[in-house]
Amino acid sequence: MTDSMLYDEAALQAPASASQTDKNSVDSGLDDHLDAPDFPEGGFTAWGTALGAFLIQFCGFGYTSAYGVFQDFYTQTYLTNSTPSEIAWIGSVNAFLILSVGLVSGRMLDRGAFYHAMKIGCLLQCFFLFMLSLAKPDRYYQIFLSQGVGVGFAIGLTNVPSIAVVSHHFQRRRAFVMSFVVAGASTGSILHPIMLNNLINGRLGFANGVRASAALIGGLLFIANLLMRTRLPPQSKAVSYTRVLRKSSRDGAYVCACLGMALYEAGYFYETFYLQLDSTLHGLSQGFSFYSLTILHSGSFVGRLTAGVISAYVGIPNTVIGSSLISSAVIFAMTDLHSMASVALIAISYGYFSGGVVAMIGPLISYLTPEISDIGARMGILFAIGGIGSLTGAPICGAFLTSHYIWWKAAVFAGSVATGGSIMFASMQLILKMRQKTASVCSKEAGV
Repeated sequence: MTDSMLYDEAALQAPASASQTDKNSVDSGLDDHLDAPDFPEGGFTAWGTALGAFLIQFCGFGYTSAYGVFQDFYTQTYLTNSTPSEIAWIGSVNAFLILSVGLVSGRMLDRGAFYHAMKIGCLLQCFFLFMLSLAKPDRYYQIFLSQGVGVGFAIGLTNVPSIAVVSHHFQRRRAFVMSFVVAGASTGSILHPIMLNNLINGRLGFANGVRASAALIGGLLFIANLLMRTRLPPQSKAVSYTRVLRKSSRDGAYVCACLGMALYEAGYFYETFYLQLDSTLHGLSQGFSFYSLTILHSGSFVGRLTAGVISAYVGIPNTVIGSSLISSAVIFAMTDLHSMASVALIAISYGYFSGGVVAMIGPLISYLTPEISDIGARMGILFAIGGIGSLTGAPICGAFLTSHYIWWKAAVFAGSVATGGSIMFASMQLILKMRQKTASVCSKEAGV
């Protein structure tokens, strides 16, 4: 469930002396929040922070993105008394909390409590993963509380700060570095399914397999905390979410971005939750089905890495629009999944383009944020709204799926809502273009 940072209407009114055009991260004609020399743009501390954030994403959203392994295992082996929709609630609540807790963790970053958020979140993630290993078969509530609620809340404390802290060290390279950071989630979503499938379905079994994965995550999170550092001083005055929300609600482009995020997220998790189960139940070999999520997330890894480069040429909004529209279309193709070739093609295509959307959400928020001090709050608000889509999308797909596995109904629903998100992103870009055109006309009249 990511790349750079910029602004909106207020940016067009900012004094020219306080800003400088950033041609690598934004469309021409808009100004940066701060002068580029204020940012180190490199060095051991800056790149160490980026690497630490990469590891946080690897262990956080990367682990959540592998939930399709658990969906398959729970449905067929461990929670056989529960429906696919009920089981999907575990993963969707997890994803919802990862995004919505950003309201709290983003504020903690702004107030200088970055290290507290990271330490608490990392410790809780390890604790709840070990608690998950103690869950018994057909004890739905045990898995729901530990994996859905506990792990989701823990990752939520680290998710937004790990992305936003990169903005302390980079501006000119921010889109590229943020795409590298969120590629950590893709790397995790490639490797975690392989590890979990072999551990849980292998000789170790569920309990020991989850414990082994928790031990690995604990070590990586420890390294990440040693590497990450903040640079900007904490704000002397707390950012008022009421003020930011009130101001943001009058920003049409930001509102469209929030609605687009919520709709897109509602369809986004369909493939990540159900692709492996779909492949298995369509008679494909277990060995290939186990690697279906790895194929998907390999495409996502490439998509996230290249999104920052592409956005430098076509712009961040256009990258989001194009990637979301194509990935939404690929969801509909799930209705024709029947062979190894179709699974591989769908997985790679969806992974690549959906990865581009995910990689650009962080930069998009910055692009729409006029004041750098509001980035944490605005990112938290948008992620919380997007989390509503994450919370409801997969369970609704499971309800359409039913215990009879009517795949086409779930695919059509997921594809439709994701397409609705693409339309909202396009509306956002239209508002930005109209705003830019109006500003251009006003500047010419002022010049006359």
